Amino acid sequence: MEFTAGGQLEVRITPADVGKRVSVRRLSGGFTAGDKFTDTVGVLTSWDDGVVLITRRNGESVRIPERTLVAGKVVPAAPARRRGPAASYEELARVSARSWQPVEREALGQWELRAAAGFTRRANSVLPLGDPGRPLDEALSHVREWYAARELPAYIQTATGAEGTQEVLCAALEERGWEREVTAELHIGALAPVGDLEADVDRVRLSRSFDEPWLRRYKRFGVPGPHVLKVLASGPSVWFASVPGSGDSPAAIGRCVVDGRWAGFMAVEVDPGHRRQGLATAVMAALARQALSEGASAAWLQVEADNDGARALYGGMGFAAHHAYHHYRYGSA
Repeated sequence: MEFTAGGQLEVRITPADVGKRVSVRRLSGGFTAGDKFTDTVGVLTSWDDGVVLITRRNGESVRIPERTLVAGKVVPAAPARRRGPAASYEELARVSARSWQPVEREALGQWELRAAAGFTRRANSVLPLGDPGRPLDEALSHVREWYAARELPAYIQTATGAEGTQEVLCAALEERGWEREVTAELHIGALAPVGDLEADVDRVRLSRSFDEPWLRRYKRFGVPGPHVLKVLASGPSVWFASVPGSGDSPAAIGRCVVDGRWAGFMAVEVDPGHRRQGLATAVMAALARQALSEGASAAWLQVEADNDGARALYGGMGFAAHHAYHHYRYGSA
């Protein structure tokens, strides 16, 4: 926090700083004896009618009465990373989008509307990278109509927590009745340490395509129609991993998409009866070695915010969160 020459805290932010990353301190009570200070860091997303709205890294919105502010300043847009590859949000958003492509898409200015008959939110949501080319309310109306014409709920995928992410858009969506349904994190790390993991990679079979047993283990859909098969097969260089099991489905599976310097890992699933045997590590290591052979050097993956087990596993492999991403839905589920 900033101090004046007299040692007093000072508020050095104004409504003109909306869209910038700030750090503020406020009184948590009503200016009575014993009140405590509370600090909040995030993007200043609005300052209206005496209320300051700050969106934290994880997408949480904090409403602060202006009268309770005792200090505030603009801070760097994103803290420097101490490990792993350097990457911008936009680069990662585009790489991850290419790894999971929709069946149908349409441009709306710099936004992309995506649909795949409802198979996963990622393939059935708007990716808003830039200006929609028209006023926001008009753009959102078009989004709702586009998805309604396909008998799909309207979703917009946004991100928070890194330079260039969409905290201001998140706040605008919430003001207009859009509800955040899911929050996850995109983690990145160096690829070589994943390939160097000690694991029984000889058990892992790699293929350019998936088969029915692989699909049975994946279990993220009802009937695997053409739209499911097209999304799973999409990407610049796609690999599928499988560890044979004792029944009619694999003990473990995984999917990797190699795209330039990046290798994206997804669909890593282990049969509950085969967990704690190192199979997830074996699948990751085998896919990483394949990606390294194609020239990739960096890795990314997505983890739901409440999946502590996966976060611990991937953290041990050197992955760290880059940003959070969210799916906002219009109307009730």
